[in-house]
Amino acid sequence: MPIPPQLVSFPGPDNTTLHGYISVPPGAGKYPALLWNHGSEKLPGKQEILAEFYTGHDYVFFIPHRHGQGKSSSAGDYIMDLEDLMRDISMGALCTDEFDVRIQGWYNRDVLAALVWLKQQSSVDQNRIYVSGVSFGGIQTVLTAEQDPGVRAYVPFAPGAMSWGNEQLRHRLLQALHNAKAPVFLIQAHGDYSIGPYELLGRYLREKGGLNMAHLYPKFGTTHEEAHAGFATQSAGIAIWGADVLVWLDKVSAS
Repeated sequence: MPIPPQLVSFPGPDNTTLHGYISVPPGAGKYPALLWNHGSEKLPGKQEILAEFYTGHDYVFFIPHRHGQGKSSSAGDYIMDLEDLMRDISMGALCTDEFDVRIQGWYNRDVLAALVWLKQQSSVDQNRIYVSGVSFGGIQTVLTAEQDPGVRAYVPFAPGAMSWGNEQLRHRLLQALHNAKAPVFLIQAHGDYSIGPYELLGRYLREKGGLNMAHLYPKFGTTHEEAHAGFATQSAGIAIWGADVLVWLDKVSAS
């Protein structure tokens, strides 16, 4: 039976209050936890399908809403509004590309604040916390890995696939993976807006070795969006990658 997600609040940067949804498996004890980074959508919601998948395998599932989005909309500006504003006033693509990369770092502070709160929860095993996310959330997942906030492993889906023409973003993501200490499993499906993340970042992860992985799954859905966000969050996509991710997380936990 699905576990109803609970709306929670937690302290954000600069004295803000952020919100999100947490789902905890029934029963006492401490569970591994997965923090899910949503994409650029205005209303990220609860991601109940992902929550049911992870809680069904005895994981705490937490989706914090970054400021300007969803339940944290009153805590600051929506990231896409800032990007649009920069495009309106910018004198060139280089300025907007640099700005797009920089503001990802600003919003990453929300993710780090969410991790601080998650570690304090009595239901969470602090030694088995993982971070995942798709699209902008995939970018946030990679940037978080660079910060080394005590997370065991990272699973980014299609990080930056919709923004792959931004050379500065590509460089920034490579830099973050170079600096990451915990293992990373990068995932994409054929049919995405661009498979550049798999081709560039995935190749780097395979060369880096250890438990780092990258996998490009067969074509999913009939549109770019289905192969992008749908593959990462919907039941049909989870049925394809779910077992691989769980096995990999167990391997990381045992290492």
